Amino acid sequence: MSSLNKVMLIGNIGKDPEVKTFDNGGTITKFSLATSETWKDKNSGEKKEKTEWHNVTVKGPAAKFVANYLTKGNKVYLEGQLETRKYQKDGSDRYATDVVSFKVENMTAKNESSGHAPAAAANKADDLDDIPFPDDNWD
Repeated sequence: MSSLNKVMLIGNIGKDPEVKTFDNGGTITKFSLATSETWKDKNSGEKKEKTEWHNVTVKGPAAKFVANYLTKGNKVYLEGQLETRKYQKDGSDRYATDVVSFKVENMTAKNESSGHAPAAAANKADDLDDIPFPDDNWD
Protein backbone atom coordinates (compact mmCIF):
# COMPACT_ATOMS: atom_id res chain seq x y z
CA MET A 1 0.00 0.00 0.00
CA SER A 2 1.33 3.44 -0.87
CA SER A 3 1.05 6.47 1.38
CA LEU A 4 -0.02 10.07 0.90
CA ASN A 5 1.83 13.21 2.03
CA LYS A 6 -0.23 16.22 0.91
CA VAL A 7 -0.82 19.57 2.60
CA MET A 8 -3.33 22.27 1.61
CA LEU A 9 -3.20 25.58 3.49
CA ILE A 10 -4.83 28.99 3.30
CA GLY A 11 -3.09 31.72 5.27
CA ASN A 12 -1.21 35.01 5.29
CA ILE A 13 2.45 35.46 4.44
CA GLY A 14 4.26 36.56 7.62
CA LYS A 15 7.39 38.08 6.05
CA ASP A 16 8.43 39.06 2.55
CA PRO A 17 9.57 35.91 0.73
CA GLU A 18 13.31 35.16 0.55
CA VAL A 19 14.41 34.30 -2.98
CA LYS A 20 17.43 32.43 -4.29
CA THR A 21 18.11 32.11 -8.01
CA PHE A 22 20.65 29.65 -9.36
CA ASP A 23 23.04 29.82 -12.30
CA ASN A 24 20.92 27.22 -14.13
CA GLY A 25 17.86 29.55 -13.90
CA GLY A 26 16.15 27.64 -11.10
CA THR A 27 14.51 29.50 -8.22
CA ILE A 28 13.60 28.61 -4.63
CA THR A 29 11.47 30.92 -2.51
CA LYS A 30 10.92 30.67 1.24
CA PHE A 31 8.47 32.40 3.59
CA SER A 32 6.51 31.93 6.79
CA LEU A 33 2.74 31.37 6.58
CA ALA A 34 0.21 32.06 9.34
CA THR A 35 -2.96 29.97 9.45
CA SER A 36 -5.54 31.07 12.01
CA GLU A 37 -8.81 29.88 13.42
CA THR A 38 -11.24 31.89 15.54
CA TRP A 39 -14.04 30.82 17.85
CA LYS A 40 -16.19 32.11 20.66
CA ASP A 41 -15.32 30.78 24.13
CA LYS A 42 -18.38 28.91 25.47
CA ASN A 43 -17.83 30.04 29.08
CA SER A 44 -16.90 33.71 28.64
CA GLY A 45 -18.39 34.47 25.22
CA GLU A 46 -15.03 36.03 24.38
CA LYS A 47 -13.65 35.77 20.84
CA LYS A 48 -10.49 33.60 20.74
CA GLU A 49 -7.89 33.13 18.02
CA LYS A 50 -5.19 30.51 17.52
CA THR A 51 -2.47 30.94 14.90
CA GLU A 52 -0.10 28.27 13.60
CA TRP A 53 3.10 29.26 11.76
CA HIS A 54 4.51 27.19 8.90
CA ASN A 55 7.90 27.39 7.17
CA VAL A 56 7.21 27.16 3.43
CA THR A 57 9.69 26.38 0.65
CA VAL A 58 8.44 26.82 -2.92
CA LYS A 59 10.22 25.17 -5.84
CA GLY A 60 9.71 25.16 -9.59
CA PRO A 61 7.62 27.67 -11.56
CA ALA A 62 5.56 28.58 -8.47
CA ALA A 63 8.76 29.91 -6.81
CA LYS A 64 9.12 32.58 -9.50
CA PHE A 65 5.45 33.56 -9.10
CA VAL A 66 5.92 34.00 -5.34
CA ALA A 67 9.16 35.95 -5.85
CA ASN A 68 7.58 38.33 -8.39
CA TYR A 69 4.07 38.88 -7.05
CA LEU A 70 3.67 38.09 -3.35
CA THR A 71 4.67 40.04 -0.22
CA LYS A 72 4.07 40.06 3.51
CA GLY A 73 0.37 39.96 4.34
CA ASN A 74 -0.85 38.42 1.08
CA LYS A 75 -3.46 35.72 1.61
CA VAL A 76 -2.50 32.58 -0.32
CA TYR A 77 -3.68 29.05 -0.99
CA LEU A 78 -0.92 26.49 -1.34
CA GLU A 79 -0.47 22.78 -1.89
CA GLY A 80 2.60 20.75 -1.08
CA GLN A 81 3.98 18.08 1.20
CA LEU A 82 5.56 17.93 4.65
CA GLU A 83 9.30 17.40 5.10
CA THR A 84 10.92 17.03 8.51
CA ARG A 85 14.59 17.92 8.89
CA LYS A 86 17.14 17.77 11.65
CA TYR A 87 19.43 20.65 12.63
CA GLN A 88 21.77 21.56 15.50
CA LYS A 89 21.16 24.36 17.99
CA ASP A 90 23.28 24.87 21.09
CA GLY A 91 24.76 21.39 20.62
CA SER A 92 21.37 19.68 20.64
CA ASP A 93 19.51 17.97 17.83
CA ARG A 94 16.34 19.82 16.87
CA TYR A 95 13.69 19.01 14.31
CA ALA A 96 11.54 21.24 12.11
CA THR A 97 8.73 20.32 9.76
CA ASP A 98 8.44 22.41 6.61
CA VAL A 99 5.86 22.60 3.86
CA VAL A 100 7.49 22.08 0.46
CA SER A 101 5.03 23.61 -1.97
CA PHE A 102 4.57 23.14 -5.69
CA LYS A 103 1.40 25.25 -6.10
CA VAL A 104 0.69 28.74 -4.73
CA GLU A 105 -2.30 30.96 -5.57
CA ASN A 106 -2.77 34.58 -4.50
CA MET A 107 -6.13 35.07 -2.76
CA THR A 108 -5.65 38.78 -2.02
CA ALA A 109 -8.03 40.85 -4.16
CA LYS A 110 -6.40 43.35 -6.54
CA ASN A 111 -7.97 46.34 -4.78
CA GLU A 112 -7.11 44.96 -1.32
CA SER A 113 -3.82 45.99 0.23
CA SER A 114 -1.82 43.03 1.45
CA GLY A 115 -2.00 44.36 5.01
CA HIS A 116 -0.35 42.23 7.65
CA ALA A 117 -0.48 38.79 9.14
CA PRO A 118 -3.29 38.29 11.70
CA ALA A 119 -3.05 40.88 14.47
CA ALA A 120 -2.70 38.40 17.33
CA ALA A 121 0.28 36.83 15.61
CA ALA A 122 1.90 39.70 13.73
CA ASN A 123 5.11 39.58 15.78
CA LYS A 124 5.28 35.79 16.03
CA ALA A 125 6.72 35.43 12.52
CA ASP A 126 10.00 36.54 14.09
CA ASP A 127 9.91 33.45 16.34
CA LEU A 128 10.53 31.33 13.25
CA ASP A 129 13.99 32.87 12.99
CA ASP A 130 15.04 30.42 15.73
CA ILE A 131 14.26 27.53 13.37
CA PRO A 132 16.63 27.85 10.42
CA PHE A 133 15.56 27.12 6.90
CA PRO A 134 17.90 24.40 5.66
CA ASP A 135 20.84 25.96 3.79
CA ASP A 136 21.55 22.64 2.09
CA ASN A 137 18.14 22.74 0.35
CA TRP A 138 19.03 25.92 -1.55
CA ASP A 139 20.51 23.87 -4.40
